[in-house]
Amino acid sequence: MTEEARQANANEALKAGAGFFRGLSGKLLLLTIVFVMLAEVLIFVPSVATMRIRWLEDRLNTAAAAAVVVDGLQNVELPRSVQKDTLMATGTKAIVIRRKDASRMIALTDMPLEIEGEYDVANSTAVAAIRDAFDTLLFGGDRVIRVYGPLGESDATIELLMKDASLRKAMLVYSRNVFVLSLIISLITAALIFLAINRMLITPIRRMTANMQEFSNDPADPGRVLVPPEGRDELAVAGQHLASMQRELQKTLKQQKSLAELGLAVSKINHDMRNILSSAQLISDRLADVDDPVVKRFAPTLLRTIDRAVGYTREVLSYGRTTEAEPHRRFVALKPLVSDVAELLAIDPQSGIDFQIQMQDDLEVDADSEQLFRVVHNICRNAVQALTSHETEDGRPRIVAVSAMRIGSVVTISVDDTGPGMPPKARENLFAAFRGSARSGGTGLGLAIARELVLAHGGTIALVEKPTPGTLFRIELPDRPVPLDAFRSKLRH
Repeated sequence: MTEEARQANANEALKAGAGFFRGLSGKLLLLTIVFVMLAEVLIFVPSVATMRIRWLEDRLNTAAAAAVVVDGLQNVELPRSVQKDTLMATGTKAIVIRRKDASRMIALTDMPLEIEGEYDVANSTAVAAIRDAFDTLLFGGDRVIRVYGPLGESDATIELLMKDASLRKAMLVYSRNVFVLSLIISLITAALIFLAINRMLITPIRRMTANMQEFSNDPADPGRVLVPPEGRDELAVAGQHLASMQRELQKTLKQQKSLAELGLAVSKINHDMRNILSSAQLISDRLADVDDPVVKRFAPTLLRTIDRAVGYTREVLSYGRTTEAEPHRRFVALKPLVSDVAELLAIDPQSGIDFQIQMQDDLEVDADSEQLFRVVHNICRNAVQALTSHETEDGRPRIVAVSAMRIGSVVTISVDDTGPGMPPKARENLFAAFRGSARSGGTGLGLAIARELVLAHGGTIALVEKPTPGTLFRIELPDRPVPLDAFRSKLRH
């Protein structure tokens, strides 16, 4: 399945809703109901045990009221009919009052009773109450139980023998009522939570999801950028970051489009330029045979310049490739190379710009001469353009100084000027193509190419802060490691 087909299926699923309970809203509603019901179960367990104890206490209190009256009649036995009526009214099979010194049977049925459980309502623990409650619910209904507790404030004990059918029936009714009430509370709570979270969470997420799908269909359309919600909560912040990412993506796409258009234009120009330069190269070769002293003085510089231009036309499209051409390194005299840069810049004497070369004559650097020339030329050209387009303040001298020194196996090259300095915007995108230009109309490719060439040599290039106005770039180029065999051979010789 292609990416377009998967995207279409995802869009159709989103539109169809794919079932309410398969979506985030439905799952949230179900989870809320389940969690509220779970909370109600946790509440129901101790409450049904308490209900059972209260029910038994009510039976003891009712029987105690009748037993106290009978107990006041000493040596009098109730008639059988009265005993039956008393037992029926209290829902018991026998009523007994026990004291330390004696016990008295208040009422008793004729049938013999087999007791299957005994419960002390006054001294029952929470765990025992819960256990007995579930025992009655699950297994009760036809058992005779003995229940006893204190008789009022006296030291006597009231004891009942009764079947637990009525108790179990009352507990089942109570459980049913609690379940229905819990279900109603769960539904109401779930609905309120669902409405609140759907408004605060689900709706914004759906909005961002729909925007991402719409944006992916045409990322270049500025109208598809998300309008972030106001606020400082997590979703608002996520929306703001998403909108920022979309804007940055559009900028990148625009830059990539510009780069592609530039590459196409350069490839067309490059084809014609190579033909023109080839003709100029043939003519310049003939100039070398002219005996005019002026021509002989400028002909070598012209030839080198045209040769470099021809080389540039071959490599102009190399920028931006996955792998750049490896530098052909050798030890190069640096001062003549910088002198060639100064000649190529052709600084107008009327501009007042002083190009200074501050390094030893015998200083050599392990580098590709053509690539190093391009690096120094790009930086020096930017410095000259900055000095040309801006007047220095307070009559400061207009200087471009190229200095270099070797420390161990590293050569440090500095290009310093007294111009206006690098603008903040250019500093933020210093080595970024199409964004790092310090002047209007610039592409920013010069510094980007310089950095790429320096990195190919295993070196570094950086903008250095300095206390005086102007711009200072520092390049550090290390020598290549010497192979062990070559080092031993050098020692032997």
